[in-house]
Amino acid sequence: MLDKDSLFQLKIEKPDEKIFLRIKENWDKVSKPIDGLGDFEELICRIGAVQGKEIPAMSSRAALIFCADNGIVEEGVSQSSQDITLAVAKALGKGISSACHLARFAKVNVIPVDIGIDSDEVVEGVRNLKVSKGTRNFLKEPAMTMEETLLAMEQGMDMVKELHESGTDIISTGEMGIGNTTTSAACLAALLQVDSEKVTGRGAGLDDEGFARKKNVVCSALDKYGFDSPDKAFSDEKNRTFEILKTLGGLDIAALVGTFIGGALYHVPIIIDGLISATAALMAEKLIPGTKDYMIASHSGREEGTMLALDSLHLRPYIAGNMALGEGTGALMLFPLLDMVMDYYEGGAKFSDYEIDEYERFE
Repeated sequence: MLDKDSLFQLKIEKPDEKIFLRIKENWDKVSKPIDGLGDFEELICRIGAVQGKEIPAMSSRAALIFCADNGIVEEGVSQSSQDITLAVAKALGKGISSACHLARFAKVNVIPVDIGIDSDEVVEGVRNLKVSKGTRNFLKEPAMTMEETLLAMEQGMDMVKELHESGTDIISTGEMGIGNTTTSAACLAALLQVDSEKVTGRGAGLDDEGFARKKNVVCSALDKYGFDSPDKAFSDEKNRTFEILKTLGGLDIAALVGTFIGGALYHVPIIIDGLISATAALMAEKLIPGTKDYMIASHSGREEGTMLALDSLHLRPYIAGNMALGEGTGALMLFPLLDMVMDYYEGGAKFSDYEIDEYERFE
């Protein structure tokens, strides 16, 4: 089993800079203004550099969606009851959820994972990697033990390894778990040392009373554990980040952290979805520097915390859209855009086809 020392000693290779530059040169041969497709040109360069391929591979694609319950729902931080997590997991297993519908159009293989649903039921069509039946109420005690946190992370890393070895080219992330906008807001406020009001949103649609209660829960937890104080002593950034994850996080977030680390270890591009996966992505980078080079930000999301996390990672999203659907749906919506851009990269007319001079790059 993964231990903290082994985790903290992981080293990440940089993506292949030569491949990045070669793809950029190929783009400049396409009959268009220099950098005419803007960020999308660089996106293809980045994916190719991650994979080490001048023609990036994206035909085999998967969406990892981790499902888990959160003990903090006891505090009334969600409009929905906890049994919704199990209900949506069943829909994912049957292929009828929102994510499954979008994934069919985007030609993505959806892999729902039970990493911590509070139920003994084995859900058909859902991978059973349950670490525990939900987390504890972090307002009363830390959400997870060290062993639970590490095991959930290891499950995420192992899923990436398994998919990579079976030929998957690119992976998008998602989650399902009532209460997880509360866990992610608490984690993000602690990570960035920002006012919890800036990162705590209404989630799936709280009324004013519920929203006030949710903000109070996050603020109280940060104060309880001293995460809102710069005087709180930790040996280093890695230990501080791990303690935040263990204390305030969820099993879905921990598994997503492992997924992002796994992407960097196995050279698989991993697409960030919204607030929860963006928080996990930031944690992964703080735990194992260099993982962000293997991440792709899909959309800006409705929750303000999403952009705070992405800005901290220096990653720009490719879609606005004001989305807050969950299940990794925002990340899934990036795939059709990727297909269009890749088709142009591979098949777009070259300057040589027109018998005209190429634009010159001056930089």
